[in-house]
Formats: sequence, C-alpha cells, structure tokens
Amino acid sequence: MALVHELERSGNWLFRRRSWLPVVFIAAGIAALYLTNRQAIIFNLTPELLFLGVSLLGEAVRVYTVGHAAKNTSGRNTAAGQIADELNMTGIYSLVRHPLYIGNFLMWLGPVLFVRSLIFLILFILVYWLYYERIIFAEEQFLRKKFGDAYDSYSEKVRAVLPRFSGFVKPSLPFSLKSVLKREYNSFVNIFLIFALLDLFRNYFLSERIYLTPAWIYIAVPALIIWVVIRLVHKRTSLLKEDDR
Repeated sequence: MALVHELERSGNWLFRRRSWLPVVFIAAGIAALYLTNRQAIIFNLTPELLFLGVSLLGEAVRVYTVGHAAKNTSGRNTAAGQIADELNMTGIYSLVRHPLYIGNFLMWLGPVLFVRSLIFLILFILVYWLYYERIIFAEEQFLRKKFGDAYDSYSEKVRAVLPRFSGFVKPSLPFSLKSVLKREYNSFVNIFLIFALLDLFRNYFLSERIYLTPAWIYIAVPALIIWVVIRLVHKRTSLLKEDDR
C-alpha cells in the first residue's frame, strides 16, 4: 500500500477512536501526579485558575468555530466517514484550517499543566501532534477529493494549525448560540470534571484521604448544574433545534 493511502487509512481509523484519547490522557495524568514531586502539586489557587483559563480559552475557540459553522461541516464527521456539504473558508477558517484541533489542544493543555511535570507536558505534545497529524491528513485528503482545486487554493493561503494574523474574512453565517449549546455542553462540563478528578487524586496522593478542595467544588458544581439544565433542554424540548445548523 502506498504511504499516502496508509496515512489516510490510519487517520480515519484514529478519528473513529478519538474518544479513547481523553481516557488515555486522564490515566496518564493521574499516574504522573503519583510519580511527580509531591511539593510541586500542593494546591495553589492562582496557577490552577490559570490552567483552567487555558482550557476555557480552548473551549472559546471551539465555541466561535461551531457558532458560525454551517450544517454538516466543522467536526460533524461520523463513525461511518467524513462529512462536508460545503467548504468552510470564512470566519476563523480564513485564519487557520483546523481551528477545532487548536481548541482541543488548549482544552487538554490545561489539565496537563495541572500535573506540573515537564516530561508529561512534552509527551502530551508529542502524542497529540502524532495522533492528530494523521487525522488532519485523512480529513484533508477527503476535502481535496471532494472540492479539488478550491481546497488546494485555500490551503495555499491558510496554514493548517498555525494561524495567520491577516486576511480575516467575515463569517458567512451569523453566530448561533443554539448550535453551540447543543454541541458543546459536554466538552464544557468535561473541562471542570477533569480538573476536579485530578484534584481528587492529587489530594489522595498527598494525604491518603479522598476529598475535593473546596475551591474546585465551588468551580465544578455550577458547571455541572449548567450541564444538567442544557442537557434537559436539548433532550426534552425542541428549543435548541435549528433546521440550517
């Protein structure tokens, strides 16, 4: 098999199993907490809020991307294959070709920083890079086959993951809060739950007692309540339904 086909096939295989990657990172993060210097992971609110801010910045990138995305584009791929009814080239896509993966990287970078381990940080960057490089390759092969010269011309002007800082094009669609709420409520609450889980294990490794630091309770509980409300609205009503999104 030619290398280009091998890369495409492995990228599609990895995409269908991308939900397992967070589980691997969480397990690795807990192990790193156990192995790292105990003094380094003692609770310190200021840096931990900064780490949370990094993750929320990643969520903000996803929110902006999803809020302006058309139906059946921008991460709407399924286990059956790639989906793209049209080519996104406006809004954030006029600055970078894969904004969702930048958002994902920042979302995961926050918990990785929480561990306070340089080795774990380097390993995370390498694994994320190798994993998503294959996925990006497979996605771009699909887009090149479907949109041809239009995608080649677009990719010549806009880099894959390093945003340019000029040439911004106004989004072709208005921002949709409904689309954001129904697509992002799980990833939003997951940020807070992962930090709370790391805090739980951190405290156990430090004191051999199972408890959450009060600050993380005050932060995580409201996020969980927001998640419950949005999920009920999404699953029990049609308030978030939009025909064109």
